[in-house]
Amino acid sequence: MYDCIIVGAGPAGATAAYHLSKAGHRVLIVEAAQLPRYKPCGGGVSPQVAEWFDFDFSPAISVKVCRVRYTFNLEDPVEAELPAEKALWMVRRDEFDHFIVQQAQKQGATLWDATKAQGVESHEDHWQVHTSQGPVQGRFLIAADGARGAMAKWLGFPERKYQLAAALEAEPRLEVPQDPVVHFDLGLLQRGYLWNFPKADGYSIGGGVFRSGAQRKQDLRTPVADYAAAFDVDASTVQHFGHPIFIWDGPQTLHTHRAVLAGESACVVDPFTAEGIRPSIFSGLKAAEAIAKALQGSDTALADYTQVMDREWGEEMRWARRLARLVYQAPSLAYRAGVKRPSSTLTMVKVFCGEVSYSDVAHRAIHRLSAGLLS
Repeated sequence: MYDCIIVGAGPAGATAAYHLSKAGHRVLIVEAAQLPRYKPCGGGVSPQVAEWFDFDFSPAISVKVCRVRYTFNLEDPVEAELPAEKALWMVRRDEFDHFIVQQAQKQGATLWDATKAQGVESHEDHWQVHTSQGPVQGRFLIAADGARGAMAKWLGFPERKYQLAAALEAEPRLEVPQDPVVHFDLGLLQRGYLWNFPKADGYSIGGGVFRSGAQRKQDLRTPVADYAAAFDVDASTVQHFGHPIFIWDGPQTLHTHRAVLAGESACVVDPFTAEGIRPSIFSGLKAAEAIAKALQGSDTALADYTQVMDREWGEEMRWARRLARLVYQAPSLAYRAGVKRPSSTLTMVKVFCGEVSYSDVAHRAIHRLSAGLLS
């Protein structure tokens, strides 16, 4: 019997597996796909995640980027330079996720990839997970199988609280400039933004709608194609990947009998930026801490996990949601009053790195944007 079975080998599941295995616990990762596997994602990662591990991420980083360029409707460009220590990581998710899994395996974790979880059974002191390799038992469970995974339903969680967002992405493989730049456009797409994230061998070009407005679907393919054309990329020649995103929309229970939700299963995606990797890793870290305490006999560890995630992540997300409402409601004003301010990029990078709180940023932004709306 395993101490913990983790369903899902994304950033949350892999992180939890690493820390639990390193602490000496017997861990099994069950992953439906064969690793490494493709995952549609812009692939921007905060360097803050390095603080939560004791190994070097360099082999999993495609490029580090210190330059950021913004446009509004492809015009009125603004550029900013970041200090080297705050350079943004650009990764390909197949390589990045698998790399963390491999570090967990080095600590003793067992991986069953290309193995589908097919159901769960609750017992008083353990869970039995039915898989395509047969049944397996674990004292505790971490459901980290993504926004559309079945584990939350099987574990008996009620309808999860989230705001449904949508993204579309293409990843052309081509030669990129030696001095890579992260690009954003705020005006071409309503209630969201477009991005171009450089990699060592190409781009991740995409767009997402992250705030719900009128209840109508918005065309993503046309603005993504227009944005790609600005970089001399013919989007019609590149495969596109569309996917839903479960944006954080308020606190919710993340634990049940001997099990917790982590990563996108827990709907931890940032409501403002739609950042998912750092919050998923954070939830995996906190889930591992909770399971370790439960294995030591704590009766409140899993309930504490729900409270910790609400306190240490949810409080920030409440302010991120308020900021998102303001910015996506009035993007032109947000661009003039926020993005074009010389200090704005560094401030947002500090938020991305966990050095500045969303509450500080939101208070200032609400004051400036409200003044602009009333003027």
